[in-house]
Amino acid sequence: MTRSLVREHLFKLLFRIEFNDPADMPEQLRLFFEDDIADEDVSSTGADIPEKDRKYIEDKYERIVGLLPEIDEKIDSAAKGWSISRIGKVELSVLRLAVYELLYDDDIPVGVAIDEAVELSKRFGQESSAPFVNGILATLAK
Repeated sequence: MTRSLVREHLFKLLFRIEFNDPADMPEQLRLFFEDDIADEDVSSTGADIPEKDRKYIEDKYERIVGLLPEIDEKIDSAAKGWSISRIGKVELSVLRLAVYELLYDDDIPVGVAIDEAVELSKRFGQESSAPFVNGILATLAK
């Protein structure tokens, strides 16, 4: 599984946080792997998701969720004139993943984290999402 696809799955899991109670997220995680990924990836390729990829996604998701208060604080400080509650759910989910990669994941180069976040925001967000995400991440990357 490519790193871009892993990021997309992480984004989708983080997006679910906005619509589900925290107590429901373990079940959402299970459903994601059993239903959603299977519908998107496995049925088209006929292959199962490698256990190492599933474990990697789950572990990274748990690390991000564990740092959400800190990550949200970083986003809030960089988003001049925007509070977390005003940021769109797509953009917020993309930013949470990217801020984690920028500040807490030494394996991901800064430029890659920003580029991938911009691509996710182009794919799943609105027309203005990519410049917004890029601006916040550029501020944090300084």
